[in-house]
Amino acid sequence: MYLSSLSIENFRCFGAGPARFEMKLKPGLTALVGENEAGKTAVIDALRFALGTTDQEWFRIEDSDFYGGQTTLEIRIACKFEGLRPQDRRAFVEYLTYGEKPTEEPVLYVNWTAKDTGIGRLARPYRRPEVHSGKDGKGPTMAPEVRELLRATYLRPLRDAEQALSAGRGSRLSQVLLHTEQVRSSGVGYSPDEDLDPDELNVLGIGDLANALLGRQQGIVDVRNKIDTHLSELSLRSDSPRSSIKVSGSTAPSEVRLRNLLEKLDLVLDGTGKLGLGSNNLLFMACELLLLAQEDERNKLLLIEEPEAHLHAQRQLQVMTFLQNRASTEGIQIIITTHSPNLASAIELDSLVMVHQGRAFSMSQGETELSASDYRFLTRFLDVTKANLFFARGVLIVEGDAEAILGPTLARLIGRDFTEHGVSIVNVGGVGLRRYARIFQRKNVTLDGQLSIPVACVTDMDVMPDCAPLIVGKVAEGTSWPTKSSRRWRAKRDLEDEAALALAREAKREKASGQYVKTFVSDEWTLEYDLALGPRDENHHFPGALAEDVFVAACLADNDDAINAGQTTVFRTVRKALKEFAKLKSAVSPRDGCSSAEVLASKVYADFAKGGVSKPTAAQYLAEWLQRKHRKGRLSSSILRELLPKYLVDAIEYVTGGSAGIPNEDEADDD
Repeated sequence: MYLSSLSIENFRCFGAGPARFEMKLKPGLTALVGENEAGKTAVIDALRFALGTTDQEWFRIEDSDFYGGQTTLEIRIACKFEGLRPQDRRAFVEYLTYGEKPTEEPVLYVNWTAKDTGIGRLARPYRRPEVHSGKDGKGPTMAPEVRELLRATYLRPLRDAEQALSAGRGSRLSQVLLHTEQVRSSGVGYSPDEDLDPDELNVLGIGDLANALLGRQQGIVDVRNKIDTHLSELSLRSDSPRSSIKVSGSTAPSEVRLRNLLEKLDLVLDGTGKLGLGSNNLLFMACELLLLAQEDERNKLLLIEEPEAHLHAQRQLQVMTFLQNRASTEGIQIIITTHSPNLASAIELDSLVMVHQGRAFSMSQGETELSASDYRFLTRFLDVTKANLFFARGVLIVEGDAEAILGPTLARLIGRDFTEHGVSIVNVGGVGLRRYARIFQRKNVTLDGQLSIPVACVTDMDVMPDCAPLIVGKVAEGTSWPTKSSRRWRAKRDLEDEAALALAREAKREKASGQYVKTFVSDEWTLEYDLALGPRDENHHFPGALAEDVFVAACLADNDDAINAGQTTVFRTVRKALKEFAKLKSAVSPRDGCSSAEVLASKVYADFAKGGVSKPTAAQYLAEWLQRKHRKGRLSSSILRELLPKYLVDAIEYVTGGSAGIPNEDEADDD
């Protein structure tokens, strides 16, 4: 059987009614992802409260466990189990819920409730949990022995695996061995009258042999004889007491003796010296999974908080692959929480659940706007550099390295630092922008609600000014342009007028927009060109105030190898670039329907367009150059904001919680 749904009310960060937590689950592995304080640990703790754990941990219900600290509320946790095997139906026969149709499979509901019932002993609030079966919790109260079968296995975060696997009463290793058939059935018992090979003995036989050997050990025999001598002197003449030295518990019933023997065993990794926490945690997980795989009647549910704890990146990926395989092949249901993009990238997207603002948003097929093709695409390309989107408060999706490098710097310089606002940048490299955007769009907004994480998709308009084809070498002087169908680039004259350009921009914007996802299309052509051109002013003129900065960055990128080789310096390169830019600017004039600013921006962008300058390298130099100017007081945050392209400022404000059009409920429903 497996846990198919979970409902939580009035517990921790989860309220009641529309604010309650609802989550659907499937067999196999489910990973809860999201930022801190989203409610992931509260979900795990709710399951621990409702089902109990195999480590027999006892939970005290605190005031902080009630939603908003309102102890007058009733905490309700409802679990639904489906896929019951014949042995499950026999074990829970009195508590099953049957459908109206005879063909419907029975299900098991576990309803855990707790509320204040007055003041108990020691003047403490008395909060006794109750567990009922039935769809609405109106079924019979579940007996303690039945609840034992529901206990989940729990691996806490920052766990001490070495301690958990060491010898002791009720140790995890002893439980694994007790539930292993070979431990119970292999070998024969010890008999003092038979000459048996010790390797043929079972566990109890080894214990009996050890007891017999200890009893015959000469030192122990001598001590026992001395004790008997003193004992006879202390006794009456008619008494003849004799002592016996045996291993503790050797006369107990066989089941107790077996458990006592197994509880004396440690599980450690062979190796020299003390092993690290990571290796011990792998050993701990292997032990727990072995125990769960052998369970036949108990609940095969494993809860792991932060399986990445103490593990380096490669081992994290290996553990995730292992857990997914075991979940699918051995019928174990695993629910994990993680803050690791590395793990998230290794988990099938279909198995992820984003927990955001106290709600669960499954990433499985049918729950998002992703198509089957999208899931296949993301399986190939959703790597660790992109999986950080599952843990962000805002996401900026860009199509190139230059945007990914410049974005954080520009945001910080205009006072919207991405790190402070919890924003992640996802560089899709020119493909799949809309596929990544659809991760955040729900199939049924009315039922699921909105995944209210602002997502900004930044893309180029890719329509150059009419003067640019000649400047950047797309066409030769005095020649006609190739037909539109024979070329991959577009210029403004290919569109009828500004209105047609605006319609084309809007069509591009709408492709990836919807709900909390918004697309921001470059104002003119590309990032570098738009930075050099600047935004239109109130008179529809372009100031071109960053053209010099972009030109300097391009020159630095063009001389990057020489700078790194010590053949020139940044200072000499910048000084030369400033002189060249001054000549370039003084020589430009309007042409082909373009203003001087458009001609200048096209010339600045020409080296990029011709492939002679690396955009990422230039972006890095530009980021450093702008930071230097800002640090020296030559470029304030307010002035830079005015000089940046509007679409870029709007995108930065949107993902950092600004006022750039966050949709309301009605707008999201319309999408």
